[in-house]
Amino acid sequence: MSTTAKSAFWQGVRDGFPFMLVVAPFGLLFGVVGSEAGLSLLEVMSFSVLVIAGSAQFTAVQLMIEEAPTIIVVLTALAVNLRMAMYSASLAPHLGRAPIWQRAVIAYFMVDQTYALSQTKYDENPSWPISTKVSYFIGAMAPVCPFWYIATLLGAVIGSAIPPEYALDFAIPITFLALVAPALRTLPHVIAAFVSGVMALVFIGLPFSLNIIVAAIIAMLVGAQAEVFLSKRTST
Repeated sequence: MSTTAKSAFWQGVRDGFPFMLVVAPFGLLFGVVGSEAGLSLLEVMSFSVLVIAGSAQFTAVQLMIEEAPTIIVVLTALAVNLRMAMYSASLAPHLGRAPIWQRAVIAYFMVDQTYALSQTKYDENPSWPISTKVSYFIGAMAPVCPFWYIATLLGAVIGSAIPPEYALDFAIPITFLALVAPALRTLPHVIAAFVSGVMALVFIGLPFSLNIIVAAIIAMLVGAQAEVFLSKRTST
């Protein structure tokens, strides 16, 4: 690893370290919820290791508790994780020429935190070579993803001993607010975020949390149209 790549790795570690403060309660909470839903320790850990996507995991477990049809559970979890495809497309210009094994590792560890940190850093340093960009991504992942496994394990093992007044569920909205807020850089972004929130409330009566899917689809369409409209106005 070159000096530049090594320094980028440790910079990624430093940037990712603060997210441990929300990953810990997030993972603990999933371990608790999974255990209370009747999943075994092996099932809870397999869920976190194979899926490694907190929001999709919570959604799937909640639907399982509601005894939703399997197809609804799978499709809803996939819909919640659809943002990962957009993350991948966004990072492809930066990491698309990396060796396939590195891209496989990056794809597995693509979570909200590693994407947000990497995209921001790559925009700030467009001249970084591929090796440096990969090193930064791995560094940003290092304090986040392994800690997710550890926190999930602790939640599943000692979850019943965690006092309810600790309210671990605060970590979920805080995590996504911390990730989404800095990304709202343009008017279409703000419009899409606003529409998604309103539509989620409008369709809250839909069963099996389908309001999330409907709201996401409408928000993406409205945001895309807003971007097209603004682009036309700018060009004229």
